[in-house]
Amino acid sequence: MSTQPDLAFDLARLAAGTGSGAIGPASRDRAKQSIMDTLGVMIAASSLAPSVRPVAELAFEMGGRAEATVLGFGGKVPALNAGFVNGAMAHCLDFDDHAPEGHHPSSSIVPAAFALAERAGGIPGSEMIAATVIGQDIFLRIRRNVAWKHDWHLTTIIGTISAAAAAARVAGLDEAQTVSAIGIAAHQASGTMELAYGTGSDLRGMYAGFVAKQAVLAVLMAERGVVGPSSMLEGPAGFFATYLDGNYDRAAMLRDIGRDFTGHEILFKAWPSCGLTHSYIHATLRLMAEERLAPSDIAGITVHVGDVQERLCTPIETRRAPRVPVDAKFSIPYCVAVAAVRGTVGLADFTEAALADPEVLAMAARIEPRPDAGGNWSGCLPALSDSATCGATASHSPRWVSAALP
Repeated sequence: MSTQPDLAFDLARLAAGTGSGAIGPASRDRAKQSIMDTLGVMIAASSLAPSVRPVAELAFEMGGRAEATVLGFGGKVPALNAGFVNGAMAHCLDFDDHAPEGHHPSSSIVPAAFALAERAGGIPGSEMIAATVIGQDIFLRIRRNVAWKHDWHLTTIIGTISAAAAAARVAGLDEAQTVSAIGIAAHQASGTMELAYGTGSDLRGMYAGFVAKQAVLAVLMAERGVVGPSSMLEGPAGFFATYLDGNYDRAAMLRDIGRDFTGHEILFKAWPSCGLTHSYIHATLRLMAEERLAPSDIAGITVHVGDVQERLCTPIETRRAPRVPVDAKFSIPYCVAVAAVRGTVGLADFTEAALADPEVLAMAARIEPRPDAGGNWSGCLPALSDSATCGATASHSPRWVSAALP
């Protein structure tokens, strides 16, 4: 066992001791964008995602002190429940920001921080921005320096730590209290990738709600003097040992911490679906445009998938005709079919009515996944942007999407 202080102390020092002036303009600007983006997604979800209404109704039914607003529904509930409902809305459209390597920082960080900021009666905007920057930086530092087997859901486990640190900053906790908050939050970390790979459930879109709620609870407990485990991250049965088999790069996580805030590298999505579908959407749109194809020209489409992408095609019949919107967002066949038929992919393509579109379903039925070991998981996801190497970039790539003509 190491005799050095747990990594939680370094993260707490970052959260409690960083002055706003230490944060560079790029990270500050990206945090502002993330805050506005997350709020916009939450408000849109309040009307576009029917599955969140029961969650909001439950929060209002439980009552309690009116501390923080449930966005899109009106009315206030205790901060704990506001964090839960707003967090559930922050990811359920799958349009929130994401790390270049995949997974979603701000849908956990922003709802937790906002709930506690409103509970406090408001805080300076500079503090909200600094808290978001710090949370994003912690998320990326951990995300980029762990080995992952696609078992635990990284957002639901890493998000608890980063959101707790950001929320602790908003609440004005000192370093010792923040260590406790991180320990309490990490104790609650949970959620496996079956949430994503399974079908037919509304829960996948709501997972950030659980994370935000856990972060708020951890901060409220630490604020009242509850002492969390100070070795929760690196102890023999701590976070890294239990969730990630002890495979993490501590030195890399701490490199330039407090000087280099990495959140400016966070990306925003072009389409409201799982990031792994984006290369296929992009390739399909380019293929249709460059070859001047109409949907009626296409006899079939082959999508070339690595081991992880294949899970977005399995079971194939369910992925071709998803029953609930969240499954459609996590389906390569459905997203490719929408791109081929509509020439774009938008929020309206993931409503319950859109899932019954006969033209899209007919196209999806003609899509065949083909295993391609060249696309297998190699440790991290490439950036899903125009400069990405995952799938198509400057032009469509036959290796990823190819169309058969009559």
